[in-house]
Amino acid sequence: MQLLKSDFYYDLPEELIAQTPVEPRSSSRMMCVDRRTGEVTHDHFYNLCEHLREGDLLVMNDSRVIPARLYGEKIDNGTFIEFLLLEQKGDKLWEIICRPGKKAKVGTKFSFGGGRLIAEVVEVKDDGNRIVRFECEGNFFTALDDVGQMPLPPYITAKLEDKERYQTVYSRELGSAAAPTAGLHFTPELLEKLHGMGVKTAFVTLHVGLGTFRPVKEDNVLEHKMHSEHYYLPKETADLINETKAKGGRIIAVGTTSCRTLESVATFYKEIAEHDGYTDIFIYPGYEFKCIDGLITNFHLPESTLIMLVSAFMGYENTMNAYKTAVEEKYRFFSFGDSMCIL
Repeated sequence: MQLLKSDFYYDLPEELIAQTPVEPRSSSRMMCVDRRTGEVTHDHFYNLCEHLREGDLLVMNDSRVIPARLYGEKIDNGTFIEFLLLEQKGDKLWEIICRPGKKAKVGTKFSFGGGRLIAEVVEVKDDGNRIVRFECEGNFFTALDDVGQMPLPPYITAKLEDKERYQTVYSRELGSAAAPTAGLHFTPELLEKLHGMGVKTAFVTLHVGLGTFRPVKEDNVLEHKMHSEHYYLPKETADLINETKAKGGRIIAVGTTSCRTLESVATFYKEIAEHDGYTDIFIYPGYEFKCIDGLITNFHLPESTLIMLVSAFMGYENTMNAYKTAVEEKYRFFSFGDSMCIL
């Protein structure tokens, strides 16, 4: 089987890329797609209850975005440096990317926030990433919150006035370099309403890396190497999934990150049970889903691994037709954009 990157291209006018989130969160539009027939209908996210039923289980990613972008200076001469934190490797030890890279040799020290955070480069990796050790007074994440900025995707150029708008209302596990954006539409009130009608919620944690924005460079999709991300599927969630399945309920993943977590465990371990590990699963058309029955997601970049995952779930023709319709209907795209409910 050959899949070409160009198969997943669609033409998107720049003005449809959402620059700011809508208020309230649940007022975003929601395209509903029947994955068996491809039928498309239009609604708003606050009406999600009307598309779900008692006994359904929503599985959400509770990862919380860290303010991972740091602007500072080299301690000995004050030259500018920018860090982007990728993954924690130990106590105050992080893998980062930085620019300009030539300034960040092993042993070099940098200051952020007037000395609130000090960093020393301890290793330069083969791919150009650095391992740095931070020093600070008190709690590292408190200092990072004071000094760092939200690592918004490159296609968002507007300033984010409220950092919490790039977090889900249920985020709690610090570690992501990008938000699991499918969950940004939920409000506490909507979650309460869902619980009231008998829809349950459960959580997984997958820390989203910047690889999520990495473009597919190879023309042949199958040659693309996926980035690896850390996930945790708790026993409580595994038990709820198995119980829901046994009773004939549907498992609905909120976001591609939740989907990849569940499908990774189901694929690699042949069962849904508690697991903690790394996944680089690449889901594209032809993949057989082993856990999820529905997917809530945003509209993704052309030729991205995320639109490939959606195509695998609801069919290639249905996906490209839905995206064509979304452009025609002027839906808002990407991280702060509108939502899609595929059942």
